[in-house]
Amino acid sequence: MLSHVVGATAPPLIEGTIGESLAAAARAWPEALALVSVAQGVRLTYGELLDRVDNLARGFLGLGLEPGDRVAIWSPNKAEWTLTQYAAARCGLILVTINPAYQAAELDYTLNKVGVRALVAAEAFKASRYCEMMEALAPEIATAAPGRLACARAPSLQMVIQIDGAPRPGWIPFAEVARGAADEGRLEAIARDLRADDPINIQFTSGTTGLPKGATLSHRNILNNGYFVGRAIGLSAGDRLCAPVPLYHCFGMVMANLGCLTHGAAVVYPTEGFEPLAVLETVAAERCTALYGVPTMFIAELAEPRFAEFDLSSLRTGIMAGSPCPIEVMRQVIDRMGMDGVTIAYGMTETSPVSLQTALDDPVDRRVATVGRVQPHVEVKIVDEAGMTVARGIAGEICTRGYSVMLGYWDDPEKTAAVLDAEGWMHTGDLGVLDEAGYGRIVGRIKDMVIRGGENIYPREVEEFLYGHPAIEDVQVVGVPDDRFGEELCAWVRLKPGVAAQEEEIHLYCRGQIAHYKIPRYVRFVDSFPMTVTGKVQKYLIRQAMIEELGLVAPETA
Repeated sequence: MLSHVVGATAPPLIEGTIGESLAAAARAWPEALALVSVAQGVRLTYGELLDRVDNLARGFLGLGLEPGDRVAIWSPNKAEWTLTQYAAARCGLILVTINPAYQAAELDYTLNKVGVRALVAAEAFKASRYCEMMEALAPEIATAAPGRLACARAPSLQMVIQIDGAPRPGWIPFAEVARGAADEGRLEAIARDLRADDPINIQFTSGTTGLPKGATLSHRNILNNGYFVGRAIGLSAGDRLCAPVPLYHCFGMVMANLGCLTHGAAVVYPTEGFEPLAVLETVAAERCTALYGVPTMFIAELAEPRFAEFDLSSLRTGIMAGSPCPIEVMRQVIDRMGMDGVTIAYGMTETSPVSLQTALDDPVDRRVATVGRVQPHVEVKIVDEAGMTVARGIAGEICTRGYSVMLGYWDDPEKTAAVLDAEGWMHTGDLGVLDEAGYGRIVGRIKDMVIRGGENIYPREVEEFLYGHPAIEDVQVVGVPDDRFGEELCAWVRLKPGVAAQEEEIHLYCRGQIAHYKIPRYVRFVDSFPMTVTGKVQKYLIRQAMIEELGLVAPETA
């Protein structure tokens, strides 16, 4: 039997837009709770959510934004994030999601790569001062009339919208946007013209080569994926999903937000960023029935000293995804948190994201040892180096085809063609195995992308940044096992002749310049790298050497 599986064709795909689904939800469940932001004290029913969204959408149009324009959001988890997501979808704007951990150089690249016309930003989160970083990039903001920005560094950017904090010169307060709203007729006319296959979201992913790429996703892509993921965990009207996962990522904006929207459930944000105690408090206080998280989140929740104080008996289901799941963690989530229906999901941003997922009725051994079976309306196959489908039980590259595959990388036809073949198969770069029953198991990665706590990191991007250090002659970055995050980065550095440097100096060089999760935890200064006879660096030998030096053990994973 070949390693090629085809998902069910029922129920049918949703052939509509996100805006249409929101309007349908407001009609079906107008008084049902839709959105809770605990830290902000915000609680919205589906009827209220639609009203707020439509006012914001008309406000965007009133500012002069047009369908197809790119609107970026740079913020931790807030109610305004979701309002922006849905308002953009209602009026045909393409939402560009910016990682809250990004620093100035990454923001600069993102704004220019996709031609962002408007930026919606929180004032700050933790040590990141978003407005200040934007103003450093575009000092013209301070003297610009709101909405009439002319920025030398980001020529497409014309307006900046501030979610919170004291008013700043040149910024448009978020609460003011809706007051300049276009008439309802214009919004309705635009909504009628939108199509399910229109691009609606750009998510930047380090992917498998080079600088971050903008995976471009449609209404059809992410709306259906949210629906089928929610269906797989049994979400229904009245459920409350605790979502401490970041909204900028598919886990938050698709699997949580759109999963709840399409089933009439409420999405609940405990805090702006992940705090294990706040998650436990929220589950208990809101009587949440579902919980999402990457393995590191569940590990932190289980390890919270006050864990036993909280009544988690309302929990029924959820998802653990984003990085390999330690088997023991899965067992503890089931036993100690009472989540008998917790599932494992596998996918990538380019596939909206989920392709494989375990089912509620799968036995525990299936849920702790596999990533489940193929989702409806999706195909998965495992191929060898020649592109031929392998037999069941044989490892090869996982390829996915179906409604969930992205439209392509924004303005990157060559990079799109490198992963998306002529037959519509997305080549994931992951190594996997399909068993006789069609369950998948992830066994490794063809390329050397590192997954740290659910964040995809391509070492070459970090290497390119480190090459800018005046003392560094050459550098190689690899991932090494880590009990907490799954993997951590390690940099082997070759210094220029006659130059000295310390490990802390390298760390200081990175801080505030690249996202914290991209900063190598380990730095080693070496005279040479292991090489092949043809001059290629053997990164697997670097990884092996560090595992031995540090006494690391790759954790047993599902």
